[in-house]
Amino acid sequence: TTEIYTLSLHDALPISEITVADMMFSAAASLALRPVARMVPSTARVSRATFATMSGNPTAKCTTSMGEFKVELFEDQLPITVGNFVDLAKTGYYEGLTFHRVIPNFMNQFGCPLSKDPTSTRAGTGGPEGGTSFTTSDGKTITRNGGGNIPDELTAKLSNEIGTLSMANTGAPDSGGSQFFINTKHNAFLDWFDTSTPSKHPVFGKVTEGMDVVNAINTVPTGQGDKPKTPVVMEKIEIM
Repeated sequence: TTEIYTLSLHDALPISEITVADMMFSAAASLALRPVARMVPSTARVSRATFATMSGNPTAKCTTSMGEFKVELFEDQLPITVGNFVDLAKTGYYEGLTFHRVIPNFMNQFGCPLSKDPTSTRAGTGGPEGGTSFTTSDGKTITRNGGGNIPDELTAKLSNEIGTLSMANTGAPDSGGSQFFINTKHNAFLDWFDTSTPSKHPVFGKVTEGMDVVNAINTVPTGQGDKPKTPVVMEKIEIM
């Protein structure tokens, strides 16, 4: 039986009404923009992590119960979305939370405060406290709305490629808060600039080291609601 995933206004999921068969099919792969501060000789061997450092963007070191991975945060292109993530990470918001939804060959979803209890049936419905604020790298103060959500930042055409971090939302405008997902497949249909579906999930970072850990998380046994049977815990996120 072909399963159909649907967006719910009560669960911030990076999915819209689309069949698994549709998810497995991609018309074309689009290349995400990776800003670099200076030219590198074609003969040089440069890691993704080095590129991240050269770009001037911050790096998030994510330590989980299954290992560590690093992410370049595209602050130069999405200052609001990255500012929100950095603020939550620096205040310890993500510590002790679990990956509450894992779908093989699709994505790993994380960031709901209710997931600190891995048995909670409400995991996936929470977010930051409404009315709280943070300052972006360019000095602007952003106040989260009453639901704890930030304005949609649909500006940079960065595709939901493998290894990218993307904002989860309910499908309604300005409904992204603390939850995000890591793509383990090129999910172009989730791009805000892809008109084939109503999904609009802006990419704000990409894994530069430890993709093997991300893939390992993506293959853990899951139960009802795609929740890992053995909780995968985010021990801490450090901004570097």
